Amino acid sequence: MSEGRTLNSKEVKTSIMHCFNKKRPVFLWGPPGIGKSELVEEITNELNGFMIDMRLSQMEPTDLRGIPFYNKEINKMDWAAPIDLPTEELASQYPVIVLFLDECNSGAPSVMAAAYQLVLNRRIGNYRLPDNVVIVAAGNRESDKGVTYRMPMPLSNRFVHFEMKVDYESWLDWAVDKKIHKDVVGYISFAKQDLYDFDSKSSSRAFATPRSWTFVSELLEDDPDEKTMTNLVSGAVGEGLALKFMAHRKVAGKLPKPEDILAGKIKELETKEVSAMYSLVTSMCYELKDAVEKGVNEKDFHTMADNFFGFMMDNFEVELVVMGARVALTTYELPFKPTKLKNFDKFHEKYGKYILNANN
Repeated sequence: MSEGRTLNSKEVKTSIMHCFNKKRPVFLWGPPGIGKSELVEEITNELNGFMIDMRLSQMEPTDLRGIPFYNKEINKMDWAAPIDLPTEELASQYPVIVLFLDECNSGAPSVMAAAYQLVLNRRIGNYRLPDNVVIVAAGNRESDKGVTYRMPMPLSNRFVHFEMKVDYESWLDWAVDKKIHKDVVGYISFAKQDLYDFDSKSSSRAFATPRSWTFVSELLEDDPDEKTMTNLVSGAVGEGLALKFMAHRKVAGKLPKPEDILAGKIKELETKEVSAMYSLVTSMCYELKDAVEKGVNEKDFHTMADNFFGFMMDNFEVELVVMGARVALTTYELPFKPTKLKNFDKFHEKYGKYILNANN
């Protein structure tokens, strides 16, 4: 795919939804590890649909076309449709079925040729896609140096094409929604350029992508010793970033507990290491969300929220305050009632314009 317009995940989602409305097949391009598959799954879940994931790189033409067999009832050769393709019975159980042709341009040319009719005409042989089936294909660009084949132009012309890019703001919304480890969110919020450092010319086996940072988040859950953790992070995102991340984590570990801040026990922050403060902001947001999910009463919640806004205003620079407020107000949509917050008027007067700009 030639250089052209690139979209962040939010823009891609909106565009795909429009194509779904018209049942127009979509091809989603992008480098490895940026979350193409996860985005399609997220869209499917939001539509209460069912996703069928077919990896064309692992398929033969017969996996799409089916195989011939002798039909003795009609005394002719017939075709057995693949079991992976959706039936009318399955389709009747969901508002939408998303047929996801992942690693599409990694499939052999004969497999891509078999996809022609299915993609454009919604049928292959005697098989027809149910009416509520939509098609999304995805693949890496040729410049990413993966195992890809040049897509035949007749097949390429059957799709609406979007190229997805890595975008910190979109990733942050996703990361806090999925509760990616606070130290990962904190580090990336401070060092945004380290969210993604894939270089197709590099010989490094491990490199940073949104996917590999998710691996780091999962590995942190077991809290291994420092040497083991460094080895694990290095194996996920590379040695250079692992050393930077572990240095960040060491400082972040000395910060006060978020629950003590929200309880009003701590008013001032002694450590002024910026990267660590990003972790603290994230952990306070997580703590507030947990409190709501656990059913904390309204009075206690607003006491915590008041301490949250007050602590941020007293200890953080504008960017950190905006990040914390954006996550709490916009991403989590926490049930703040301004009339019950002593610090809200001061906060709104001082930072309201920044919050509005951040959401536009």
